Amino acid sequence: MNQPLAYVHPGAKIAKNVVIEPFATIHNNVVIGEGTWIGSNVTIMEGARIGKNCSIFPGAVISAIPQDKKFDDEDTVTIIGDNTTIRECVTINRGTTDRMKTVIGQNCWIMAYCHIAHDCIVGDNCIFSNNSTLAGHINVGDHVVLAGMAAIQQFCSIGKHAFVTGGSLVRKDVPPFVKAGREPLSYVGINSIGLRRRGFTTEKIREIQDIYRILYQKNLNNSQAVAIIEAEMQATAERDEILEFIKNSQRGIMKGYFSNN
Repeated sequence: MNQPLAYVHPGAKIAKNVVIEPFATIHNNVVIGEGTWIGSNVTIMEGARIGKNCSIFPGAVISAIPQDKKFDDEDTVTIIGDNTTIRECVTINRGTTDRMKTVIGQNCWIMAYCHIAHDCIVGDNCIFSNNSTLAGHINVGDHVVLAGMAAIQQFCSIGKHAFVTGGSLVRKDVPPFVKAGREPLSYVGINSIGLRRRGFTTEKIREIQDIYRILYQKNLNNSQAVAIIEAEMQATAERDEILEFIKNSQRGIMKGYFSNN
């Protein structure tokens, strides 16, 4: 860690075996956990709380103040979970008074030039491909994959195990376990490949498919579909995850795809 060409503020708390490469800048009120690697020309600003065994590549800026005109220098933080990789030129802003924090979970892979704005909460094991952009106040569940150049509008939510195709504009909430694509963004099936990779059985995948057939392929409104799912589908963790997501959606969930869109 003792790199004479890096600047580390005396008020930063750095574990003994952290590697900080030349020309990195670590500000005051920063905590970095054991085994983390900080690449050259990384800037880590006040309020960063970085876990163990993370890798942060050159040009990244972590915990800069929010791009929010209402921000008034509140004492907020950015939390990065253990074993997360942040690639070149990623920008992650700290929170505002809304949540007081921006959070990236454990085992995430945030690829080059992604932007994660203030007050976003990102779960574990997420993959954001190059140039994916999250506006403020967004919730992202565990195991979510965003393909390149996906853009997520503020206050949206993306459910667990969802996959969003490249170049997508996300203006509505994306339910768990699905693939989202086309323009406007629509349901295009469940994320069966991702689910199989994570150990979901064929029977469980079929159950999830049956739920989304009711929701998206029966010409029902959401209230009607939810009532049928509750009445006819066996109560399971996955069924309840989907129903809770729909009921708690603030922006409304994305629509199904229709050929006349």
